[in-house]
Amino acid sequence: MELRTAVSPRDVKHYTTDRLREEFLIQNLFTPDEIKLVYSHIDRIITGAATPVEKSLVLTAGEELRAEYFLQRREMGVINIGGNGTITIDGKVYNVAHKEGMYIGMGAKDISFASDDAQNPAKFYLNSAPAHHAYPTVLIKPEGTPEEGVVIVKDENKVELGALESSNHRTICKYILPGQVESCQLEMGMTKLEPGSVWNTMPCHTHDRRMEVYLYFDIPEDAFVMHFMGEPTETRHIVMRNEEAVISPSWSIHSGCGSQAYTFIWGMVGENQDFDDMDGVDNKDLK
Repeated sequence: MELRTAVSPRDVKHYTTDRLREEFLIQNLFTPDEIKLVYSHIDRIITGAATPVEKSLVLTAGEELRAEYFLQRREMGVINIGGNGTITIDGKVYNVAHKEGMYIGMGAKDISFASDDAQNPAKFYLNSAPAHHAYPTVLIKPEGTPEEGVVIVKDENKVELGALESSNHRTICKYILPGQVESCQLEMGMTKLEPGSVWNTMPCHTHDRRMEVYLYFDIPEDAFVMHFMGEPTETRHIVMRNEEAVISPSWSIHSGCGSQAYTFIWGMVGENQDFDDMDGVDNKDLK
C-alpha cells in the first residue's frame, strides 16, 4: 500500500508538473493479478483496484492499517469497469457485471475478487473510508429488478445535465448516497459524457466538508483528459490517461476537459453527505 500525505494549497501553487503528478495522480492501478492501493492522509481515503486474471485476489489489511482485517474499522465501495467477475464476502458470492458496484459494510472480514473470464478480466475499482457503524452490504445495479441484497439505482439518482452546445452533456449515476445505499461517509457514482461533450463539473466548485477522487476511463489510447485542480484563483492541471485516478483535496476545484468524450467515477468522503453541499465558482472568477 502506497502512502500519500496531506498538502497545503500554499505549497501546491509552487509545485512543478512532476511534483503535482507525484502528489495527486494515481497510475498503474489495474495491474493483472494484483491489488494496488493508495492510502491518502486526506480524509484517510484509500483508492485502489483489484484486477484478478489467472487467480483470485484476497484483500488484506497490511501493516499500514494496523487492523486485523481490512474493513475492521472501514467501509468500502466497489465499481467494476471490466468484464464480469465475482466478489466473495465472508463466504457469500456476489456476481458483479460491468459497471455494477457494491457497498461493503464495516466488519466484513474475508473479501476476495475473481474474474469469470481471464481473457476479459474484471477490473474492480475501490474506494474505502473510515467507518463508525456497520451498514448492510449490497450489490448495486444501474438497471434491473430489485431483489434481496440488490439495490437498483433510482430514477431520481440518474441525473442528465448540461447540453451539447456547452460541451458538457452528461449523465450522473449515483450509486452510494443517503436514501439509496446507506454509508457512514462514503459516496460514490459514475458520470458518462455523451459524444461531442468533453467538460465535466463545469461550472466548477469546491466543498470544504469533503474531498474527492476521480477515476477517468473509457479514454482511447491517443486521447487524454486535462484535469483541473487547485484553488479557484490558482488553478493547475494534470494530464490524465485511461484508467488513471486523481486525488482532490477539499480546497481544490476538480474539473476536466477531454480531447473527446469519456467516463469517470467519483468517490467522496468527509463529514457531510449532502450531495448538493458545494461552494460554486463563477467562471469569471477562475484564474
